[in-house]
Amino acid sequence: MSNERKRVLVICTGNSARSQMAEAFINHELGEMWEAVSGGTRPAEKVHPLAIRAMAEVGIDISRQQPKSVDLFRDMPLDAVITVCDAAAQTCPLWLGQGRVTHIGFPDPAAAEGTEEERLAIFRQVRDDIRERILDYLRRWEP
Repeated sequence: MSNERKRVLVICTGNSARSQMAEAFINHELGEMWEAVSGGTRPAEKVHPLAIRAMAEVGIDISRQQPKSVDLFRDMPLDAVITVCDAAAQTCPLWLGQGRVTHIGFPDPAAAEGTEEERLAIFRQVRDDIRERILDYLRRWEP
């Protein structure tokens, strides 16, 4: 890994949808500038299947990703820490690791109700919003 790349940790509660999508977009689209990892304050058992489907639609495979605890990254040198859900933002003052903490919130697509297609539409909307807002923030990064 080049020393020129910056590191970012994306935090969410379950690390099963929003933070996984953000990690994948950052590594896929900004991989020359950033290395992304993600973790949850209370990791879920698996990545949400609709998150996997929504990302596959834009050509990014997250099917092998696993939810992880933020504790795995406490000692990792980080430039940025981004919280993507309100629950994680509330626990972020407890973040003792490195990195400038920023909150860029998104609604929880896993909380969406309705048919599978209606829920998938919410995942797509959140996916597209994550791509736009987080990538824009990191492209404009100034330490």
